[in-house]
Amino acid sequence: MLTQIKRWLWPAVIPTVSESDWRAVERTLPCLNHLDHAEREALRALALAFLDRKVFSGAQGFEPDNAARLSIALQACLLVLKLGLHAYDGWEGVIVYPPGGFMIPQRRQDAAGVVHEYEQEALGQAWDDGPVLLTWADDPTRDAGINVVIHEFAHKLDMLDGHVDGRPPLPPGIRPEAWRHSFSRAYADFCARADSGLPLFMDAYAAEDPGEFFAMCCEVFFCKPVPLRAHYPDVYALLCGYFQQHPLPEPPPPG
Repeated sequence: MLTQIKRWLWPAVIPTVSESDWRAVERTLPCLNHLDHAEREALRALALAFLDRKVFSGAQGFEPDNAARLSIALQACLLVLKLGLHAYDGWEGVIVYPPGGFMIPQRRQDAAGVVHEYEQEALGQAWDDGPVLLTWADDPTRDAGINVVIHEFAHKLDMLDGHVDGRPPLPPGIRPEAWRHSFSRAYADFCARADSGLPLFMDAYAAEDPGEFFAMCCEVFFCKPVPLRAHYPDVYALLCGYFQQHPLPEPPPPG
């Protein structure tokens, strides 16, 4: 059993998680394997702060236990390990559904102006200035390269400028035009491959729009980085700069 994670009160009381509890959860998250000891300690601290600031709730009869909450916090905070937890300010809800997905209402207007309303199955959804909805993956290693937590929290980063377009606010050192050029070129190539029925290294849903392409690239960056670097080395390099992390060993300098 995981140690009870306590809410921080004033004056602050640091919640306690035993080393064995940390390791039990971390073993299920290969996306953390590239972190060194100092980075893991920093990630743990961020995860505890995340648990303090966010309100978790279950849906459809599912109640996330402490292990699930800690796992989600670690994965969400992996994205902001160097960017800072303030990137997740302005909202507080994390709603967790049982494994298998959930239905979300959709509304679409066709070319003739007819509005169609229907439900679509989803594994997650991020709301601008609102909660993050997640399906709990009881075994995050089951589907290599698929990580709904990273996907939805990548959308949260993308939303920071008010648009879901695959162009989040960039840290100093990354030129917006370089980001725009590399991601646009990679997105066009991926869409062409999907339309042609060629083998894809990530889910075809990445072709939906540039925002989904960015979120899917973030998933594979942390969970299946080898094919991302092989297919789109410029995108991989930009994500290394954006997250200030290197999931793969850096190649030795020439010569």
